[in-house]
Amino acid sequence: MENHKQDAPQNGALVRSFGLKMAIIIVMSAIIGSGVFKKVAPMSEVLHYPWMVVLAWVLAGIIILFGVFSIAELGTMFPRSGGPFAWLEEVYGKLVSFLYGWSCFTVIQTAAISSVAFVFAGALASFVPLPQLPAHIASINILGLTPFSNFGGKLIASLLIIGLTVVNIRGTKKGGHVSLVFTFLITLAILTIVCLAFGSKTGSMATFETVGSLLPPEGFSILTFIMAMFIAMRHAFWGYEGWVALGFIGEELHHPKKNLPRAMIIGITLIILLYALLNAAYLYVMPIDEMLAAVNVNENTIAAVVVVDKLVGDVGVYVVSGMILISTFGCTNATILLSSRIYYAMAGSGLFFKKAARCHPKRNTPVGALTYQGIWGVILVFSGSFDMLTDLLIIAAFVFYGLIVLGVVILRYRKPALPRPYKTWGYPVVPWVFLVFCGTLLIVSLIESPVKSLIGFCLIFSGLPFFYYWRKQLNIKAKKVKTD
Repeated sequence: MENHKQDAPQNGALVRSFGLKMAIIIVMSAIIGSGVFKKVAPMSEVLHYPWMVVLAWVLAGIIILFGVFSIAELGTMFPRSGGPFAWLEEVYGKLVSFLYGWSCFTVIQTAAISSVAFVFAGALASFVPLPQLPAHIASINILGLTPFSNFGGKLIASLLIIGLTVVNIRGTKKGGHVSLVFTFLITLAILTIVCLAFGSKTGSMATFETVGSLLPPEGFSILTFIMAMFIAMRHAFWGYEGWVALGFIGEELHHPKKNLPRAMIIGITLIILLYALLNAAYLYVMPIDEMLAAVNVNENTIAAVVVVDKLVGDVGVYVVSGMILISTFGCTNATILLSSRIYYAMAGSGLFFKKAARCHPKRNTPVGALTYQGIWGVILVFSGSFDMLTDLLIIAAFVFYGLIVLGVVILRYRKPALPRPYKTWGYPVVPWVFLVFCGTLLIVSLIESPVKSLIGFCLIFSGLPFFYYWRKQLNIKAKKVKTD
């Protein structure tokens, strides 16, 4: 039963609004977005074998699950709003936790919101023509950016961010209920496609066993296989992005020491199963070469659309576009709800813009953090590229995911007596497998995408001047209080 006795709400403070079922829904809705529909093509392009593509999704999910097993220990030890921001401060101090929160604001979480909202707009264009500006305005270039190109898509994405920000300001439960409806619909839609694919005569095991023609004659060496698998898994991680987000609302969960690890583990496991089934269905219906040829005609073409179009005809475009509308709407909402808690926690510590610490006096929602996040999200919509944003956020995110999991190991040595309501399953093997993977992923990214990697690191460290300014302000305030 989800009926819990509500903690007595205090005006201007967060309250415990979510039970286990709603927490699982929030985990799933924060994750299931555009990745599972778009990323099968670039993954197929580097792996060439359909079974390897499915394996990459499963392996990526297992790595994420290992991360979940690890961070759940920190989440139950420190069930506070802001999640990883609070955990990193406990282990490394204010500077590292600030850089994580700052990176979430500059690229990790806000780029996720903007990217998913942008895909929502692209899916909507399948049903309704979006307005466009004249060519001479759309082509205006400002510092290498074209903010007025694809104006209709950017306008819709921005309106989605603004609208869902308002919904979450009006009430946490309203935001949670939106996630519930859309997570149910997208799960049903994914299962429908899987059943149609494997029940149709269009697909076959022969198709699933067909190898892409771009595979080198000599096949994979051990080194090239590892490189290809890591690149493919990096694409898959965009499909799993958001897995850490439940930790952001520790203060708003009923019985967080039990429900936080349960919700994260159950939610991720269900998503691994859905992703593996759906990607197997794609490659059961359409050979890799045929799919890549169709996708490469237009950079906006979505792999899932061309696969389902072959499966059910012209109506496939509308079916998949509708699915993407559902999933991206729910994912954008959940990410807005969860991410804002980071900046709320930062501002409460004096290390972010002061107004981000403000809670709505009646609705008990972090109105200031939601507002800042919404404004920056809209700016990213008009300045960013989908693929650039997704690659940047994955590279930046895994720097901190590694630090968070390393924190589990550090605290085991530094503070062994601290109460641990949940202990990492498979410790110490599970966290160390995750850490080795994070290090390898970053090395592969530096070799394969040096420019993107460097941009990611620059965005992380761009917060240093702000940190030292805000810390100076805190010191001045502390001295004044001491003098008084």
